[in-house]
Amino acid sequence: MVSATQTFSNTGKLAGWDAQTIENKGSIQEVSNVFYKGPSALKMTQIYDPNWTGRFHSEKSKSAAYKLGNEGFYGFAFRLQDDWQFSPAQSYNLGQFIADFTDTGCDDWMPSSMIWIVGDQLYTRLKYGTVCEQQIRTFSNIATVTPGTWHRVTIQANWQSDNTGFYKVWFDGQKVVEVYNVPTMINDARPFDYHVGIYANGWHDDGGMKGSQGTRQIWFDQISAGTSFADADPAAW
Repeated sequence: MVSATQTFSNTGKLAGWDAQTIENKGSIQEVSNVFYKGPSALKMTQIYDPNWTGRFHSEKSKSAAYKLGNEGFYGFAFRLQDDWQFSPAQSYNLGQFIADFTDTGCDDWMPSSMIWIVGDQLYTRLKYGTVCEQQIRTFSNIATVTPGTWHRVTIQANWQSDNTGFYKVWFDGQKVVEVYNVPTMINDARPFDYHVGIYANGWHDDGGMKGSQGTRQIWFDQISAGTSFADADPAAW
């Protein structure tokens, strides 16, 4: 019998990460007034700036979370601000796995799997192929997100570039994605980092903000990775 191992955990603390990305007017705060389990959570904020031509990340990251051939579980709890504006729908990323492919000449920092919302719907995806010929499989409308409520996301993946991988996602303990015998990552052996936080990618990709809510806040807590579901389910540890 193989024992479970939690390879990374963070209980809503600024410390304990390998890196962070905070762009333009964004911020990351450790707070004690809003949390999933306590005593703290990470409050990630991004503020729209029409004069800013870059991206809109407020993320913390754990380096080298997986590489080709690995299998693992990854999870986090998140809470949108009480008055989060869903309409008109725009994309806001919550978590992603990303690696630096600048040396290839085909991409720079390339995300593979991601978890995001469009309107009040949760999305995820797989990226496979090669970095110069990327293929994407998107899983749309897999769950409904409620503002002001703590939600749990847990991912299990077997990271393969051929048809031997699998990918599963649980939302609030209910399985919402389950696919087997599929490629789940790019055919490259370099390690991918694990990022959580708000990335207002729609503001950049759509060429501007939709709606009228220019300040977006998401809290994160109980972020982890490990070898069993309990290692990565925010409710279980």
